[in-house]
Amino acid sequence: MAFNEHEILIHSEWLRDRLGQPGVVLVDTRPAADYWAGHLAGARHFDPFPFHHSGTGEAGMNEFRSQLAWIFSALGITGGETVVFYESESGMRAARGAWLLEYMGHPSLRILDGGLNQITDAELVTTPPIITPTKFEGTPQPDLLATYQDVVGRLGDRTAQIFDVRSDEEYFGERLRARRGGAIPGAIHCDWRHSLDSNGAFKPAAQLRAEFEQLGLRPEREIIPYCQGGYRSAHAFYALRLAGYPHVRNYLGSWANGVIAKTCLSKDLHADVRIDAARCQGSSCSLALLPLPVNGSIPPGKSLRSSIPAALTVSR
Repeated sequence: MAFNEHEILIHSEWLRDRLGQPGVVLVDTRPAADYWAGHLAGARHFDPFPFHHSGTGEAGMNEFRSQLAWIFSALGITGGETVVFYESESGMRAARGAWLLEYMGHPSLRILDGGLNQITDAELVTTPPIITPTKFEGTPQPDLLATYQDVVGRLGDRTAQIFDVRSDEEYFGERLRARRGGAIPGAIHCDWRHSLDSNGAFKPAAQLRAEFEQLGLRPEREIIPYCQGGYRSAHAFYALRLAGYPHVRNYLGSWANGVIAKTCLSKDLHADVRIDAARCQGSSCSLALLPLPVNGSIPPGKSLRSSIPAALTVSR
């Protein structure tokens, strides 16, 4: 499926001109309590957070695709409409919903840039729309998704780059959200929220491109963003595509797939990534490339911050 980075984001004017049109379907991805407190008229509800997958083996991927077909069928998606995902800002929920539908091969999806916060005159309702279920099957696009095997096969591969978009605390192993803390060896790190401006909208494409290049991300390489469960990395997927990176695959399992940490432990890997620190001065993201001698797993109670050379750390 062709991706048009110039059309993925829409704004309030676009939405206002098309509200109520039969060929436009709105999907509110906020938590249920927020949806029932007030949503855009006609918006269907799908919070992707409860639908989590970390296993990317054959059985896990079959379940993942079957679940998506069921979800989008229940939402009444046919494949012939334009689907607009929104939340309060340009957040990970809307991005995750859009990425899931794009992975299933839908040809026309959008994200409301800035979300409801950007619509000052939004009229919210509390009544749900009447939805006619469909039989949505889709055509999965494997080039948009990275599995555990894909990531393992690219460790140390100079044609690919791993992009960690979790928080600093998760990256440095200070906050544990899985059995092991740490990061994938060689991963370039930048918190996903650095792709948003102060209003919660995506930064301009040129600014995103400059900041990603300062981090050392190369547009000619395959970029695999990951986080804890593939939600924040779905947001990074679109930020990278908006910035003109054509080869991006979201790691569905991410760090929640504990097998990746075990694999890192078993491999004698060095973070074979070197960035000219002078070239990165002024970056809005922290540049902290893992200088690990063996693996990306951090002992409990320990942090990588003290082991990062000062020359490789760019202050915010």
